[in-house]
Amino acid sequence: MSFALVSIVSFIIVIGIMVLVHETGHFVTAKLCGVRVEVFSIGMGRRLFGFKRGDTDYRISLLPLGGYVKMAGEYSGESGLADTHSGDPGEFTSRPRWQRILIGFSGPVTNFLLAFFLMTGLYMMHNQVDAYLNGPAVIDYVPANTAAAAAGLRAGDRIVQFDTEHNPNWQQVAVRMGIDGTSTVPMTVARATGAGLQDLSVMLPLASGMTSDGPDPTVLGLEPRIQAAPLAIREVEPNYPLAKAGVQRGDVLVSLDGLALHSVTSVAAYLKQNGNRPVALVLERGSQTLHLTVNPIQGDDGSGRQGWRLGFRPDPPPFTVEQESLRKATAHSFHYNLQSSGQIVEVIRKLFSRHSVAKQMMGPVGIARVTGEAATMPGWQPMINLMAQISLNLGIFNLLPFPLLDGGMILLLLIESVLRHDLNQQVKERIYQVAFAVLILFAVFVTFNDVSRIAGFSKL
Repeated sequence: MSFALVSIVSFIIVIGIMVLVHETGHFVTAKLCGVRVEVFSIGMGRRLFGFKRGDTDYRISLLPLGGYVKMAGEYSGESGLADTHSGDPGEFTSRPRWQRILIGFSGPVTNFLLAFFLMTGLYMMHNQVDAYLNGPAVIDYVPANTAAAAAGLRAGDRIVQFDTEHNPNWQQVAVRMGIDGTSTVPMTVARATGAGLQDLSVMLPLASGMTSDGPDPTVLGLEPRIQAAPLAIREVEPNYPLAKAGVQRGDVLVSLDGLALHSVTSVAAYLKQNGNRPVALVLERGSQTLHLTVNPIQGDDGSGRQGWRLGFRPDPPPFTVEQESLRKATAHSFHYNLQSSGQIVEVIRKLFSRHSVAKQMMGPVGIARVTGEAATMPGWQPMINLMAQISLNLGIFNLLPFPLLDGGMILLLLIESVLRHDLNQQVKERIYQVAFAVLILFAVFVTFNDVSRIAGFSKL
C-alpha cells in the first residue's frame, strides 16, 4: 500500500474517532438535559448514508473534516444560521443557560478524557522510551556553520537551562523550540574544563531549527548524545566503504578523525560537513584496535534521502520499557496531559502575540502525513501518542472563544447571562456568518502551509 493511501485511510480513521468522541460528549449531555437531538453527523456537508432512531438522524457526511450534533432550536452545524424557535421545552434555547454551557463544554471535555485514557493505557501496557530522552541533554557533536557553532557550543556541553526549562532533557528542548518558534532564547551549558565544570551562557536563535516536520534541535547543530558508549556495529552493508575495508559485525566505532561520536545522526552530520574527503577511523575488535582510512560515498540512508555514508547500522540505543500499575499510570497520564495542554496553550498565546510563527500550524494535509508516518512505524505507541496529542489539540481549539466553536457559544451564553436577556437573533446570524467565512480562510491558510511543506512545492 502506498504511503499516500496509508495517510488518507489513517487520517479518516483517526479524525473519525476524534469527532465521534467529541460529538458524543455533546450528544449525551444534551440528552441528559432533555434537549432533542435532530442530527448526529460524522463529517460535514452532504449526507452519504445513515439511519434514524427516535428523533435523531445518525449520518456519515461527505467531508471527513469534522462533525456536528444538531439540536432542536440550535444553530445549524452546516450553515451557522439560526433556526426558528417555537418555545418547545425540547429545544436547545429553551433550556437554562447553565445547561447550554454544560453541553458546550462536554465535547472538549470528552477529548481531554480520551487523551487521558489513551496515555493511561499506554503506560500500563507497553511504553518504550529511549533512555537519552529522559536523561541530561548532553551535546554529542556541533557541526560547523550552524547556530549552535556560532554561539560557541561544543561537544560534551550539558544543557542546564534552555529558555525557561532548567536541567531539561532532549524532549523538553524540542518542546520548548516548538513553543518559542523563531525567537532567540537564553541557554546555559555546563562545560568540563581543567578547573572543573564551568557554566557558559549564550543566546541561541531558533529560526533555522524550525523545519517542515516541526522543531529539530539537530538542524540548529545540537546533536544529542544518545548513549555514553561508542557505536557498536550490528550490520555492515555490502558494497560500501566499511565492507570493502573489512569491518565486521560486532566491531566498535571508537572515533572518526579523532572525534568520539555516539549516534548515527552525529556520524551523518560529520560526514555531511566532511564531504568526500577520507575519514580516519579507530575501531575495536575484541582486544584489537584497528586504524583504517576510508572514503565516504553517496547513498540512500533508508528514508529516500541521499547523503555521505560509510555503510553500517549500529546496535539500537539504550531504552527502557515501562509497564506501570494503574495508580502510577493514571498519575503519569494526568501529568503528561496537563503538561501537553499547557504547551499547546502557550503556543496559541505566542501565535496571537506574534512571538511565534503561523507556519507551524498544521491542517488536514499535514495531519494526514503524520498519521501516515505513525501508522507505518512498528507498534502502537506512535499512533497512541499522536491520537492523544490530536485529541488535546481538538479539545483546546474548540474552547477558543470564537463563534462556531464551542468556546464561542459558551462566551455568547455568558454575555447573555450578564445581560440577563438573549442577544438579537439577527445579530447572532451575522456573527456566525462572518465567523464561518473566517474559518474557511483559516482552513485555506493551514492547507497552504501543509502543501508548501511537500517536496516540490516548498520552493513555490
